[in-house]
Amino acid sequence: MKLSTRARYGVRLMLELALKYGKGPVYLKDIAKEEEISEKYLSVIIIPLKAAGLVHATRGVHGGYTLAKNPSEINLKEVVDILEGGTCLVDCVKDPAACPRSQTCASRDLWDMVSARMSEALSAMTLEALASMSRDKARPDGPMYHI
Repeated sequence: MKLSTRARYGVRLMLELALKYGKGPVYLKDIAKEEEISEKYLSVIIIPLKAAGLVHATRGVHGGYTLAKNPSEINLKEVVDILEGGTCLVDCVKDPAACPRSQTCASRDLWDMVSARMSEALSAMTLEALASMSRDKARPDGPMYHI
């Protein structure tokens, strides 16, 4: 299983907004530059996030994008669900009627269990926690000495 670029870039977009939460609106072009993602692609990704109420847009000279909620109130499952349409690995997990073998298929049970675990992991990770992980990774392990 592989997440789409849309979901991966969407998480990175939301992470940038979480890292800058409370500091005012952020331009999409600045996020694009920081994350090395096409601004045009980010402008497509942000539309469903805005429609879902996770991102707020401000127009004008000092405009840009901000998170509509505190990063601690947004989990990654919300973001992935909005951008991927859910976290089910196969159609029959979400809709047993999609396959006539659903009631007797052991592999469906496996995909159901894996989908549930992935959903649990994404639900447990907030943007605040991801931002904290990002800040920790940016810190050097110790003092740097330049000669």
